[in-house]
Amino acid sequence: MNAFAVAAMVLLAGFVPLGIVALRSRPIDGLVALEAGGTLTVLILLCLAEGLHRSFEFGIAVVAALLSWVSGLVFARFLGRWL
Repeated sequence: MNAFAVAAMVLLAGFVPLGIVALRSRPIDGLVALEAGGTLTVLILLCLAEGLHRSFEFGIAVVAALLSWVSGLVFARFLGRWL
């Protein structure tokens, strides 16, 4: 186990407070938690790709970054109807 794999495991713990915020706060705060979760996911995928020495997994991180950005826009669009 190298430093990148350890960093990925530590970053996984960051989903716990984001889940709490997403479940217990206002919808606009849930949007912020969604965006932070997307960023956290990309960082975890990048650490795993580097830690496992698999270069093709960097593409998965790029796709996850794009989908995270798009999902935030879609969520904000539908959320805007109720605010």
